[in-house]
Order: sequence, then structure tokens, then C-alpha cells
Amino acid sequence: MNKTLSQFEKMIDNILDLKEMSEEILSEPTKEGKWSIREIVGHLYYWDKFNLENMVPLMVKDADLPKFPDHDQHNEEAMTFIKDYSVETIIDNFVLTRKELTERISSLDGDVRITIGGGKRKFSGETFTKIFVKHDAHHLKQITEKLHN
Repeated sequence: MNKTLSQFEKMIDNILDLKEMSEEILSEPTKEGKWSIREIVGHLYYWDKFNLENMVPLMVKDADLPKFPDHDQHNEEAMTFIKDYSVETIIDNFVLTRKELTERISSLDGDVRITIGGGKRKFSGETFTKIFVKHDAHHLKQITEKLHN
């Protein structure tokens, strides 16, 4: 597995560590007006679920994948989707989905290059994943800051 996919998969360990925290702490906003850690994990899970269901199945040589959904609308849908889930269920769903997504991306042919939403930039499985490694890092920083304050 390449470095990018290893980083992507490593987020599973970071999220599993949260199971040791109380649901109360994980449900508090990270900062005033911001999501809780529970909501952040739900948000990451919902993006992984989207990619697994809507993007990866279309990743064949020279494919043009659909545009990513409107981020604000997609994030609102994520919060609605997870509203009745316990923190433990959200974490478990994240772990299962991230494992499957990592496996599916790592099994893509190395010569697969795709575009997204009619764009000019070509992505490999790895460069597509890099988008979400950066996304993970952003949210992991928020989680770490909340837990170490």
C-alpha cells in the first residue's frame, strides 16, 4: 500500500482511540458554534460513504466522475443522517466504511486516471485520496485541540 493510502487508513486508529472517551465529551462542540467530535466523525463517515457509493465504482481509465456535491448541503445531510446514532455506532460505521474505501481504492489499476465534474485535472486513486488525507488532517487537528485543552 502506498504512503497516501496508509495515511488514509491510519485515520481508523485515530478514530478508534475516541472509543475510550465519554459520549458527553465527544458530543460537546469543539469550539463555540462548531461541530462536536461526534459530528466530525459522522461528517468524515458520510464523505467516505459518498465516495464509496458514488465515486469509486466509476473509477475506470479516463472516466469523468460527477462533481462533488455542494459541501454545505452534503454536510447538512450528514448531520441529519447521523442524528439518531450513538457515538459508538458512528465510530464503528466510520471504521468499516474507511476500511472498505481504502481496499477499493488500493485495488484500482495503477494506470486509472479520472477527471471530476468535467474538470481538466487528472486524478489517480492516490491523488484522489490525497484530497481526503488533507481533509482528515484538518479535522484531526480540531479533535486533538478539543481533547488536549
